[in-house]
Amino acid sequence: MLKRFNLLLLLGLFDYSGTNVITVKGKKGGNATLSCEIEAKDIYYVELSRLKSVVFCQNEERESESQNGRVFRNKSCDVIITDLRLSDAGKYILKVFYTDTQTEVKEQTSVYRLHFHGEISVKKGEELKLDVLLSNAYKVVHWTKRGTGEKEDWIRGRGVRSHRVTFRDGNLIINNFTATDAGTYEVLDTEGGILIMLTIKESKKKINDTNGESRRDTSPPPDI
Repeated sequence: MLKRFNLLLLLGLFDYSGTNVITVKGKKGGNATLSCEIEAKDIYYVELSRLKSVVFCQNEERESESQNGRVFRNKSCDVIITDLRLSDAGKYILKVFYTDTQTEVKEQTSVYRLHFHGEISVKKGEELKLDVLLSNAYKVVHWTKRGTGEKEDWIRGRGVRSHRVTFRDGNLIINNFTATDAGTYEVLDTEGGILIMLTIKESKKKINDTNGESRRDTSPPPDI
């Protein structure tokens, strides 16, 4: 049994690019569950990997090991990522080895893409800072409200592609926000998968002080 299990581990090292991808939506600071839906009682090995690096593993010989202390096994073989950060966005591969009889070890492999959605309101003339250039981000595209199609604002290795956008301290910056900057911004990986999707709206809200004069809204932006 053990020899067969080790052989399956070796055979499991192949490209999963053609496997159906399960989309999982995350929220910054929240939790995300990667469900495997196996009811078998005897699970020998659970491994979650990302970018060819193991982030969590557990087998019958040792306790669970989490690379960052935020990943846990739940129920039979579900894996939960806690205290989500934008940098957690991307593709994950979950491998589970189990038996439903006394003699045969089976493998189930599932592929997930964890992504984030958010919404921000920006007042005209203000600076918009987008902290979205993740290590696995390939490009940032902008879909305007006017429906003029996709516009590439940034591509890895080529820099910014729009005169409205600048790059500073790892962020994409729009210094003088206008209505044409509103719309949907998508951060994509090399496969075209969405890592982050932000809906940017122009805020027309004004906050009056005690003298009746308008002042800038200094409240923090919504959590994405």
